[in-house]
Amino acid sequence: MTVDSEGILHLLDLEPIEKDIFRGAGLATSWRRTFGGLVIAQAALAAARTVENRPIHSLHGYFILPGESTKPIIYQVERIRDGGSFSTRRCVAIQNGQTIFFLSASFHVAEEGFSHQTIMPDAPDPDTLPSLQQIVQRYGDIIPTPVRQYFDRGRPVELRPVDLGRYLPMKDGETRPAQQKAWLRASQKLPDDPVIHRAVLAYMSDMTLLDTSLVTHGTTVFDPGIQAASLDHALWFHRPFRADDWLLYVQDSPNANGALGLTRGGIFARNGDLVASVAQEGLIRRRRPRPQAQG
Repeated sequence: MTVDSEGILHLLDLEPIEKDIFRGAGLATSWRRTFGGLVIAQAALAAARTVENRPIHSLHGYFILPGESTKPIIYQVERIRDGGSFSTRRCVAIQNGQTIFFLSASFHVAEEGFSHQTIMPDAPDPDTLPSLQQIVQRYGDIIPTPVRQYFDRGRPVELRPVDLGRYLPMKDGETRPAQQKAWLRASQKLPDDPVIHRAVLAYMSDMTLLDTSLVTHGTTVFDPGIQAASLDHALWFHRPFRADDWLLYVQDSPNANGALGLTRGGIFARNGDLVASVAQEGLIRRRRPRPQAQG
C-alpha cells in the first residue's frame, strides 16, 4: 500500500459531482484490489455529507465485488428518512458501472442517557512499542516475507502490533488464542471536524481485523496460500475521540467454520474510553492448487 504526502485527508476529500453523488480517490495496494477500509470510510463520509447536526452512530456494509485500487469510486447516497432523532442513509459504491459495496448508516441527535462500558484490557503503552519500520529493521530476518513486505509499506495510518509473536510460524504443540491487539492512529494531524475523525476510524476498523480469525491457525491473510476477503462490516460509534491520537484495537474471533471467519473488535482511547465496536465476517480459505493442463 502506498499513499502520497497528503495522507488520509487526501483520500477523504470527496468530490461532489451531483446532488448526493460523490467521487472518491483510489489507493494503490499490492493486492491490486481496493482496501475495504477505504470504501467504508468514503461511503460513510458521503452519507454524512447529506446530514446536518447529527453524527453517524452506526453503519453496516456488504462487499459485493473487489474494486480496482487505482481507479476512483462513485458514491450515490439515498436519503431514506429524517426523523425527530434519527436520520437514515443508504450509500452505493460504484466502479466500472458495477456496485462493489453498499452501506446503510444511521445518524443520531446528541442527547443525554445511560452510560456504561466494558473495561479496557491491559496493553503496553504505544510509545514503548516499535514502529513497523523498526520491527523490519530488528526482526526482518525471522518475520515471514509477506508480513515483512506489508510492514515495510507506507500507509496513511500508523500501526503498532502488541504481540509480534503472532506473525511468527507456530511451533509444534503451540496454541494461540484467536485474538490480538494493536495501537493505531492517523499518520498526520487531523482537523477538529468530528466527521473526519469518524471516517478515519471507519478506515482503521478494517485493518488487521479479519486476520484475527487466522491467529489460532498459525497463519495470516498475507500468506499467499490463503484467500481472504471481507464480506460484511458493522461499526458502532460510542464516544468522542480523536483518530490522530493512539487508539487500542482489541480483537477476537469467536468462530470460524468452513470458509468463513467471524471477528469482533473494541476500540479504546488511551484514557480507557470505549469509543467504538466492530464486527465482521470474511472469507478465509486455503487456495486450491490449479489443475495442470494436459499436454
